[in-house]
Amino acid sequence: MTQAFASEESEAMSPEEAAAAASSCSREFRANPHPVYAALRESAPVCPMSPPHGVQTYLITRYDDARAALADPRLSKDMYGAIDAYHRIFGDSSIALDDNMLFSDPPKHTRLRRIVGSTFTPKRVESLRPRIQQITDELLDRCPTSGPVNLLPEFCFPLPLQVICELLGVPENERKQAQEWSATVAQTGFGPEARKKLEIAEGNLREYLVDLCARKRTEPDSGLLSALVTAKDQEGSLTDGELVSTAWVLLFAGHKSTAYQIGNAVYHLLSRPDQKALALRDTASMTAAIEEVLRFESSVENSTFRYAKEDIVLRDTLIPKGALVQISITGANRDPEMFDAPAELDIRRPNVQATHLSFGYGPHYCVGAPLARLEMQTALNSLFGRFPQVTLAEPPEDARWMTVPFPAFRGLAELPVVLDPS
Repeated sequence: MTQAFASEESEAMSPEEAAAAASSCSREFRANPHPVYAALRESAPVCPMSPPHGVQTYLITRYDDARAALADPRLSKDMYGAIDAYHRIFGDSSIALDDNMLFSDPPKHTRLRRIVGSTFTPKRVESLRPRIQQITDELLDRCPTSGPVNLLPEFCFPLPLQVICELLGVPENERKQAQEWSATVAQTGFGPEARKKLEIAEGNLREYLVDLCARKRTEPDSGLLSALVTAKDQEGSLTDGELVSTAWVLLFAGHKSTAYQIGNAVYHLLSRPDQKALALRDTASMTAAIEEVLRFESSVENSTFRYAKEDIVLRDTLIPKGALVQISITGANRDPEMFDAPAELDIRRPNVQATHLSFGYGPHYCVGAPLARLEMQTALNSLFGRFPQVTLAEPPEDARWMTVPFPAFRGLAELPVVLDPS
């Protein structure tokens, strides 16, 4: 890790330096954005930026502002309303995959969420518990114990990927390719070459999901995707485009964010033996640890784009109509106005689950939060239960974080551990 960005207590930077760092998405900033967000909270909590995509954007970093913005109807999630800006950022390929509840406003969002919620129920999630445990055990069985192992590809990613694929009904022999396309989408930055890779991956994913949805119509099974094919409310069922796009967002968001979050949790608990010991005392302590890690190092660094449907004044800063807005979940979750000593991981911190913003807030609160929590609980309890002496293979300060020039996810590039040092 670059020492200049080692912690939030680093040498103070000017508002101009912080804004430039956030705008440029430099590798140094991406390796550790916390000092930049700390500076912006203090001096420019609603910060106008000039990011690489060239579209006027405002970044919100304080907790109160972020929480309010996440539920503000003046900030639209329907990017068809800002289609020119959308094209400049993502090109044409993403549009067909964004016809879902994540990128819509009421009443469309209300309808889509109601249909998805009628099938993606707490009962369906809870029914997965034995299978999640079985997948977890099988993955840990295959992890080598004789030397260092990179836990991300061996454990953190396969677990939520297998779970979401089984939940949706993706055939086992098709999962690896779907994951590779999803990885390309998640890790692609800006520029002509990157844009081309993104278009190819998104096109392949869309074609695959169109075919998969068609198969579910003719050969239904017990999976969530088959349930979505037939689900209806008083306004009807999902259109073909909505169905494919919903499958896409559940597949993509349903494993990427959880995989990185499991990695973040393992890393931070191993880096702090006192916190790990507290977490392993009992089930309630591990639950508290998971919520505190969600606050401390959320795998979702920024919310997806919103755009201002009208002029909005926030903390004396004018966000003009049509401008894009990003909400820094990472910045908000470490706001000292909301959390005492926010740059410290403290699993005894009270009321964290009800206050952190890692699953969003308001109408777009993450529909997959219960599944993500269940997967994290199973993963961490099983890993530390089977390998109580697991340790990082390298010093914590040498950790490498993803530096792709677009802060969609906050996660490690690799997580080398020794499962059984003996």
